[in-house]
Amino acid sequence: MKILLDQNLSYKLCSKLRDIFPEIIHTTEVSLETATDEEVWLYAKLNSCVLISKDSDFIEKAVIKGHPPKIIWIKTGNCSTTKIELLLRKNQRLIEDFIAEKENSVLTIS
Repeated sequence: MKILLDQNLSYKLCSKLRDIFPEIIHTTEVSLETATDEEVWLYAKLNSCVLISKDSDFIEKAVIKGHPPKIIWIKTGNCSTTKIELLLRKNQRLIEDFIAEKENSVLTIS
C-alpha cells in the first residue's frame, strides 16, 4: 500500500511510520514540494497512492471525481507531528481496511 503525505504534513512522519506503512513517502521525496493540489492529486492517482492530507480541498475533489486516489483527511487543526504520528498509529487497522475496500473515497480521522 503506497501512501503519499501531502506538503502540509511533516516529512519526518515517513521515517516514524515506515514500520507500519513501509511504502510511505512525502511530496518532497518526489519533487512535489511546491506542487499545486491538482499536481499532487494527479501524482497520487498515476502512482496508485493513498493521499494523506490536512487539506479539505482534496475532499471536494474526491466527492466530484471519486477515486483513485483515495484520500485520508486528518482533521485535527494545528497539532504536533508526534500527535499526528500517534493518530495514524492508533488508526492503522482502520486505514488498512479503508484502503482495501473498494467503495469509499474518503476517510476522515480526527
